[in-house]
Amino acid sequence: MNKPTTGDFTKTAGWLDWYEGPSKPRFKLPPGSVDAHCHVFGPGAEFPYAPERKYTPCDASKAQLFALREHLGFARNVVVQATCHGADNRAMVDACIASGGQARGVATVRRSVTDEELQALHAAGVRGVRFNFVKRLVDFTPKDELMEIAGRIAQLGWHVVIYFEAVDLPELWDFFTALPTTVVIDHMGRPDIAKGVDSAEFALFLKFMREHPNVWSKVSCPERLSVTGPKALNGEQAAYRDVVPFARRVVEEFPDRVLWGTDWPHPNLKDHMPDDGLLVDFIPHIATTAELQRKLLVDNPMRLYWPEEVN
Repeated sequence: MNKPTTGDFTKTAGWLDWYEGPSKPRFKLPPGSVDAHCHVFGPGAEFPYAPERKYTPCDASKAQLFALREHLGFARNVVVQATCHGADNRAMVDACIASGGQARGVATVRRSVTDEELQALHAAGVRGVRFNFVKRLVDFTPKDELMEIAGRIAQLGWHVVIYFEAVDLPELWDFFTALPTTVVIDHMGRPDIAKGVDSAEFALFLKFMREHPNVWSKVSCPERLSVTGPKALNGEQAAYRDVVPFARRVVEEFPDRVLWGTDWPHPNLKDHMPDDGLLVDFIPHIATTAELQRKLLVDNPMRLYWPEEVN
């Protein structure tokens, strides 16, 4: 079914809509599991898409996100500001407030943000900001501006989420290592899976985590990274086999600094739209013991996003 884009917006040509009617995961998530990376899109009629956006998605509302959470068996969400909303965080904040404490947020802010605005975001449940270095998704922001923002949000106890591609890590290394907060890398820094798990590129990523104990990683988005699949469709229980060695290595070497999320509603996918239930079934392939699963899905995200609830 073609998903609508409401308001005065036209969906990007060829846009892949999120998966209708996902399967029930066979993998039973541990109680209290957190989907630590997901988004809301609009709805456009209520929360307009940003003029500077690089894409126009179908709508993906908070109600639809929360229904997916319940269906998959998660207890909580971390809603990450989508680039199609720029630095207008209203849709993300609305989802956090509506969640009744079951969602936290990651915002995008500009240098012009006031202390009062940061406090309001904090009160709504925001606990981090995202810096995006993927050139096809956002326009460049000067590093001095980002460092200034990082210094300000550090005072609130927030962290910085960074999104970049593996080839860009060498030139960004000095900036990333100077950040004064916990740093969370989206999707393992987007390694080139075709180069193999022993590539120099992935070795540099592991070195980055090894040498900097403030750096965490999300081991999410195999559907973005996979080259050979198979796809998480049609009941496939061993999806994205080529990504498994990468994610498993990160989980096993850094068990206390990893997070996992669905990435629903999966912005900008080009090849296929995965069944979110089968994505959940990917988890036990990369976190192979009950202890590793509990850390990845419960203990780590709770420590980062709900520390006041952790004994």
